[in-house]
Amino acid sequence: MLRRAEIELKSPGEVDAMREAGRVVARCLDAVRAAAVPGTSLKELDDVAHAVMQDHGAVPAFLDYHPHFAPSPFPGVICASVNDAVVHAIPGPYRLADGDLLSIDCGAFLDGWCGDAAFSAVVGDAPYPADLDLIATTERALHAGIAAAVPGGKLGDIGAAISAVAREPGYGMLADHGGHGIGRAMHMAPHVPNEGRAGRGLRLRPGLVIAIEPMLHAGGGDDYVHDDDGWTLRTADGSRAAHAEHTIAITDDGPRVLTLA
Repeated sequence: MLRRAEIELKSPGEVDAMREAGRVVARCLDAVRAAAVPGTSLKELDDVAHAVMQDHGAVPAFLDYHPHFAPSPFPGVICASVNDAVVHAIPGPYRLADGDLLSIDCGAFLDGWCGDAAFSAVVGDAPYPADLDLIATTERALHAGIAAAVPGGKLGDIGAAISAVAREPGYGMLADHGGHGIGRAMHMAPHVPNEGRAGRGLRLRPGLVIAIEPMLHAGGGDDYVHDDDGWTLRTADGSRAAHAEHTIAITDDGPRVLTLA
């Protein structure tokens, strides 16, 4: 694990450059959201995101990424997780069905800087109102975490804000998973937990850029299982899951969301 002294702070100009990378990610997600209709395959959604990146001169951050825990490099441009798959699902031949709960995570490099964001949505009609509540709560948790990312605050404030929203209705979250620092690499220090104690941890300073990403599921527990592909994480109890993420910069004027269109 990196020491606190190795946590990188970005200059205002570097944050502006990361904003351009984040804008590409947002456009990819908008295009994928529009294409995510019943009958569309996850691989087709992957192709949509890749085409947007190519149009903007960006490079996929996920494609061929090979962390220590994975048996092989990631083969997709996006992570496309359906129903009880929480994160890191490979975009394959599965065709979306009406009522699927779809979570899309996307990362891209532009001019050497990375952006990373995610959304969840119900495909087609929404036969399960509980899914809409889960998605809405996940988004509220994300925005609570963003609101806590202010100069002079502590890293624990972000996790405390997220968990306060997520736990009140009884939702579960993946144990030991959360957000991360980001910049010229996709994953940097610090780790940004989705649970924490307010007033504890790393002091937040202007120039720190992080990805905040709550992952909630309806079952209430925090356990998960791996698929045989070594990437996909599913809820241990089979409950449906949602994921929301933005890359944000801490500034003197408060949090700046970098992954908006």
